Amino acid sequence: MDFNSTVKGSLLEGFYPAGWDMERIDACCNPENKVSDRQDFWNKDFNPIKCENIYEFDTLMGHEIAMQIKNARDRAEKLAIILPVGPMGMYKWTVFFLKQWNVKCDHVYTFNMDEWADGEGNTLAADDPASFQNAMRQALFNPLGELTVPENQRNFATKENLPAYAEKIAKLKAEGAKLILVFGIGRMCHIAFWEPHFAAEFENEQEWKNQTHRIGAKLHPLTIEQNAITSFKSRATLVPCRANTIGPGLILQADYIIGGCDGAFDRGMQWQGMSFWMTLRYRPSMWVTSSFIPTMPGKLFYLKELAGPLVAECN
Repeated sequence: MDFNSTVKGSLLEGFYPAGWDMERIDACCNPENKVSDRQDFWNKDFNPIKCENIYEFDTLMGHEIAMQIKNARDRAEKLAIILPVGPMGMYKWTVFFLKQWNVKCDHVYTFNMDEWADGEGNTLAADDPASFQNAMRQALFNPLGELTVPENQRNFATKENLPAYAEKIAKLKAEGAKLILVFGIGRMCHIAFWEPHFAAEFENEQEWKNQTHRIGAKLHPLTIEQNAITSFKSRATLVPCRANTIGPGLILQADYIIGGCDGAFDRGMQWQGMSFWMTLRYRPSMWVTSSFIPTMPGKLFYLKELAGPLVAECN
C-alpha cells in the first residue's frame, strides 16, 4: 500500500514537514541497506559504531567523550564541547574514565545545546527536576568532584546566554580550541531541538546554515511525544511545547562529533530506526537536520536493533 495515498485526506496530511520526500525516506529504510555500506557524501572520518546493548553503548560513548577531554588536556589546549541531555547514560562513564585518569577539566568549556522554555524563552528553574541544568549537574558536574568543569565555564541555553554562544565559541576557537558536538538524534531527525519544519522559513540552505540559535522554538508534536515516552513516563501533559536551542550555525562548526542512537525498547519495539536511517541515507537537506551528520568527522554509536531490518512486526 502506498503511503502517500493513505495520507491524503487523513489527519496526517500536513503533519510531516512539507519538504519531506516520503518515497525517499522509505528508500532510506530499505531492509537491504547495510550500515557498513559507506555513502559518497559521508566524511572519510565519519564512522557508525554498532553496540550490542545499552551497557556497551553507554560505556563506549562515555569513553569517547572522556578521551577527547583527555587528549585536549594532553595537548595543553582548551576544549569547547556542546552537550545534550539525551542520551544520558554515557555521562556516568565519562566521569569514571576521567577520574581513573585523574584528568582535571579546567580547560573545558561546556555549552548545553538546548533547554525547555516558554514562548518568550523563559526556562525552568535551574533546580527543577526536569531542567537540563539540573540534569547536567547531577550526571556530570557534581560527580566529577574536584576535577569538574569550573562553574563560570558552563553554559546553559537561557534566553540571556544562548545568543552569546556563537561569540564565546568563536573566541575559544581563535585561542586554538577544538569544538566537539555530542548529540542524540530526535524522532523528527532534529539535532538539539532544531526541528525540520523550521526549514520552511528560509529562502535557501545557506540562510538556514547561518542560524546559530532560536529562542522559544516550537517543537513538533512527535518531538513532544518522544520526550513523553523517554523522559516523562508517558505523561505528555508535563512536556513543554517549546525550547531554546542551538541551530545549524553552531552544529556545523564542530571539528568532531560524538553521536548516540539508543532508541530501542523491549519486545522489538523502537522509535529511532527510521531517524537513524534517514540520517545515514537521506543526503544533506535542510529539511532533515541530522542528514548533515555523516558529512562531519567523528563517531555515531548505535544500538544494533536500529540497523534493522525495519519491517512490520506485531508486538
